Amino acid sequence: MANHQAGLPDDQSGHCNFTASYMFCQAVRDHKPVWMLEDMRTTEYFHWEQDASSKMYSPSEALLCAVEHDHLPYAQYLLSRFPAEALKVPGGHFCYCPPSAPHLAMAVRHDRRYMLGLIVSIANKRPSLTSYIDRAGCVHLEDGKTPLHLACQLLRSDIVLILLGNGASPRIEDRDGLTPLDAILEQMWGSRVDVATKKLCLDYLLLFMPNPQFQMGKFLREHPERWALLLGEDKFNSLVGNIPASLCLQAMQTILQTLPPSHFPKSVQELPLPQKLKLLPCMGKQLPTEKIL
Repeated sequence: MANHQAGLPDDQSGHCNFTASYMFCQAVRDHKPVWMLEDMRTTEYFHWEQDASSKMYSPSEALLCAVEHDHLPYAQYLLSRFPAEALKVPGGHFCYCPPSAPHLAMAVRHDRRYMLGLIVSIANKRPSLTSYIDRAGCVHLEDGKTPLHLACQLLRSDIVLILLGNGASPRIEDRDGLTPLDAILEQMWGSRVDVATKKLCLDYLLLFMPNPQFQMGKFLREHPERWALLLGEDKFNSLVGNIPASLCLQAMQTILQTLPPSHFPKSVQELPLPQKLKLLPCMGKQLPTEKIL
């Protein structure tokens, strides 16, 4: 349909497209009701292009907007109604990199823990999305980092735990060959800020990573005194291979490997073990994945 058939002058098509995009994003930002957002998303005349073709926001584009503005009810609707379509890479990107997980990356960057828990819980239920949580970002934009890399870089300890508990691999390397463990160790070496959070992220990674693999092993061995001070003697010697991990840590690593990601963290809470033997108090608390399901 041409612009004049919609009652719009020819030079207003681009303006209409911009206005429609702004109106939709603003409505999501203002947490308008789901029915209203879906009516806007699926109304073609809001989205006129200069070539007189029409389009709608895809479920994927709408979900990305919902994640950015933390509109959890709208995200729940999109993921329940269009799970596969909502988790696709949004269109319009002229990139030939492997499929990525921009919605997870957005949730990590904006610290949307409940949103991230919702996304990974849906992904874990669909066989076609088994590798979704480990998809690396575009090498041009994210340097091939997975959502777990980003969470470690940003010191989002709760998100690190959610990702690991839901099956994210701590062994995947980014474009530079660095694992999430390398990301945490680099931060511990470079700054004394947020030391407790860095150590918590490190402990979470080690819980889900028997026989740690990382690039910085040689660097640790070259500076033993400072690393022993940063990490503690036992943890430093375990990381560089001088001694095995503690029996308690090894036991928890083995147990966590047997627990299905789709039931995390409830499966950890139900373990018939005293809380002090679960190593980390946070393993027994309610996490975002529980609240939203």
